[in-house]
Amino acid sequence: MLLYPKGRIARNHSRAISTLTCHESIKCRFITKAASSDADFVDFAPEEVSSSDALRYERIAAALVARVEAMGDVPDDKQLLVEYGAYAEAVAAAQAQLKGLITPLKAQSHVKSSSDPFTLSESSPRSKRKLKIPDAYLPKVAIVGRPNVGKSAMFNRIAGSSIAVVYDEPGVTRDRLYTRAFWGDKEFVMIDTGGLMSDAARLSPELQQAAMRDISAEGLPSAIERQAAAGVAEADSLILLVDGQQGLQAGDREILMWLRQNHPMKKVVLAVNKCENANKADLMASEFWELGVEPMPVSAISGTGTGEMLDALIKTLPPPASLEESETVQLPLSIAIVGRPNVGKSSLLNAICGEERSIVCDMSGTTRDAVDTEVTLPSGQKINLIDTAGIRKRNKVADSKDGPESISVDRALRAMKRANVVVMVIDGSEGITQQDFRLSELAASEGNAVVVVVNKWDQVDQKKWTEESYKEEVGAQLRHVEWASVVCTTASEGEGVEKVLKAILKAGQEHERRVSTATLNLVLKEATSWKAPPTQRHSQRKGKIYYATQAATRPPSFVFFVNDAKLISDDYKRYMERQLRDNIGFNGTPLRMTWRGKPEREKGTVRVRDTAKKEAASSQKVKK
Repeated sequence: MLLYPKGRIARNHSRAISTLTCHESIKCRFITKAASSDADFVDFAPEEVSSSDALRYERIAAALVARVEAMGDVPDDKQLLVEYGAYAEAVAAAQAQLKGLITPLKAQSHVKSSSDPFTLSESSPRSKRKLKIPDAYLPKVAIVGRPNVGKSAMFNRIAGSSIAVVYDEPGVTRDRLYTRAFWGDKEFVMIDTGGLMSDAARLSPELQQAAMRDISAEGLPSAIERQAAAGVAEADSLILLVDGQQGLQAGDREILMWLRQNHPMKKVVLAVNKCENANKADLMASEFWELGVEPMPVSAISGTGTGEMLDALIKTLPPPASLEESETVQLPLSIAIVGRPNVGKSSLLNAICGEERSIVCDMSGTTRDAVDTEVTLPSGQKINLIDTAGIRKRNKVADSKDGPESISVDRALRAMKRANVVVMVIDGSEGITQQDFRLSELAASEGNAVVVVVNKWDQVDQKKWTEESYKEEVGAQLRHVEWASVVCTTASEGEGVEKVLKAILKAGQEHERRVSTATLNLVLKEATSWKAPPTQRHSQRKGKIYYATQAATRPPSFVFFVNDAKLISDDYKRYMERQLRDNIGFNGTPLRMTWRGKPEREKGTVRVRDTAKKEAASSQKVKK
């Protein structure tokens, strides 16, 4: 039995010691009474506390004792109490005494000791940090394991939001996903990977039917494993997730053996998932001790045990790379690649990145998640490419037997909302479809800059179509985005990729462009001189435009101040938009125009006359 002398620290600060020692994961017994002198020892059961934990508690207690001794004599709680009805001087003296006791402890708590790993350090919440560390400077953690063990659910649990697609089928996750996460004062990047198993016949019989479609397509299993291997290669630490309900499987041994052979220097945290029952958690995890790594029972659904797992994980992470204070972090241009299934979105992403970032397969619906990829261009500019799942018609998605498809479509629509530029990919061999028209309408309503990419140009009948004629046809069919740039390319062979990049960057610049009020009113004056606002029917009133100004960007928004907004017809609004585009630019981005009239005439009443009548009536009463 380990005995610790009580002394002054237990007599006056028993609450601090009990909070420090009674951790959730360790069952301990703490016996102390502040008012009594009978309990003079802190008592731990020897069978429940290991020698390493005992050493850790001794060092923490020694540090805390040193801090308390630096404070001097601490009076009892009764001495700090002020009687009811006391004078203000007595209350101020008690407050000053209490402040003198707390200030030395706070001042010493801010002093950090780099040599002692058990010293309590000051946490710095992310919301109060003046400088946000870029993702490239943060340590990375990859989650690996067999299919359908809960990697994506654990990824969402640690991230604190629903980012990855979670469905009760193996092989749902295919590409690797990235997101920022933190635990305490440690911030890192999480990497979600696909299941490491190429042969679907090795799954249990009840999962083989679902897996045959998901991970047994030709070339798809090896591509999933290449994505997972790439995530493991760039990670600093690993979380090997296993299924506690199924027990230890041969695939778990193979994955751990592969990690030890190819990445022997990387720390591995073994997490036994699906241990929702706390009474059976230790029994379910005991089977995995033979792997040679300490298993930690967790539950991605309820969050049980994730705190202990993250405590062990952050000890294996290296500190973030040094970042000078003078370095400014600029948010990259966010670009979402959307379109119907199997039109070449992932091929276009890989062609821009110059590597196999997303899985490309002939099977429709290969991409499931919205995959973010940060790319640095030769000019030094950074862009964030978002590869999305193919979006089909709503009735086809509802009747689909593929369960995760509806979740994938929802992720794709969310990616459009958070993107600055939408690259809409269409199949040149099939032409413009109704679904392409709806997607263009949605992108325009969200206010995104749009670039239309006609992919598979090598399969288009060159005798019937030229690039110029096909671009005119696209502008005529997709009338909601007739202002968008159109580029013809063959992404699988890398043809026309540079043109796509130039169009994306140009659309991004126009999307956040701001025009001065003087320039805008010069264009307005010239436009109204050529064509004045029309006169409303059955009325002698005529619309007048006083001036205009730009109110916002992304997209560019303009406010026109007129005498009456009802007198400005829709045809004249379209005419004014064409004049802005012809004289100023804004190619590739939508324009939002607001027409604001005088409040009295907006409501159809003239309040000036009523006010004059009231003033005349009040003056007559004064005279009488």
